[in-house]
Amino acid sequence: MLPHLLFRCFKGLCFIGREQKKNGKPLHKKVALITGSTSGIGKGIAESLANHGCDVIINGFGDQEEIKKLCADIAMTYSVRAEFVGADLSKVPEIEDLHEAILKLFPEGLDILVNNAGIQHLSPVESFPVEKWDFMISLMLSAPFHLTRLFLPYMKQKGWGRIINISSAHGHVASPNKCAYVSAKHGLIGLTKTVAVEVAGSGVTCNAICPGYVETPLFLKQAADRSKDQGISFEQAKSQIVGIHSSKEPVKIEQVGEIAAFLCSPAADQILGTSIMVDGGWTIK
Repeated sequence: MLPHLLFRCFKGLCFIGREQKKNGKPLHKKVALITGSTSGIGKGIAESLANHGCDVIINGFGDQEEIKKLCADIAMTYSVRAEFVGADLSKVPEIEDLHEAILKLFPEGLDILVNNAGIQHLSPVESFPVEKWDFMISLMLSAPFHLTRLFLPYMKQKGWGRIINISSAHGHVASPNKCAYVSAKHGLIGLTKTVAVEVAGSGVTCNAICPGYVETPLFLKQAADRSKDQGISFEQAKSQIVGIHSSKEPVKIEQVGEIAAFLCSPAADQILGTSIMVDGGWTIK
């Protein structure tokens, strides 16, 4: 166990009006773990699922007080239960500790698993740091496998579940100097298809969402840095980054979140093993 990595939101905040306000919402009483959800895409997905009535488990790194505030804000805003369970997902023992910690909070296990945690590193293959390769593959490919194997049995027992893997446009196409990221995201597509075949007909589905450039705080920082370095406007810098999109526009965090919510809806019961491209038309060219 990792007791120092586990805390619960203020009980009063987590349950204010919960039963009254969640009734009628499609994901009422469902429990979702969203990895890498202390910021960016993962945070957006957690908020979208909470908005649809889902109790959410936040996971990721960051300032502990800020994470507490995030959980409290989600609980108060959406009248759901919001918990934080931290772990270094590149390490199998910590994944197993996370599994046990979640079962103490939610003994019936997860209903929804969103494998989102990831990082980027740029380097040519011949100079790509070996330790960085190992870490990225562990975090973005092995961790989704381990979390799936640990939580899938609970979904099967309930006869309902959703596994959503956040891959990338780089799960379908390559870019230079991104060998670990591209390899992990391609592998995640393969894992998605295999799990989908295995769970077909069980009430559980497994699908991938493949974003292009998403307007996250990291994206905005990259645009600001490029603007400063090249002496161009912030908007010009943004346009350069998303120039590979046919739309010439970044993907919004909320759009990815709502696609995740759609995959949890009855309308998606027969969607299995697919990759939903949210890339502004990048990969159609």
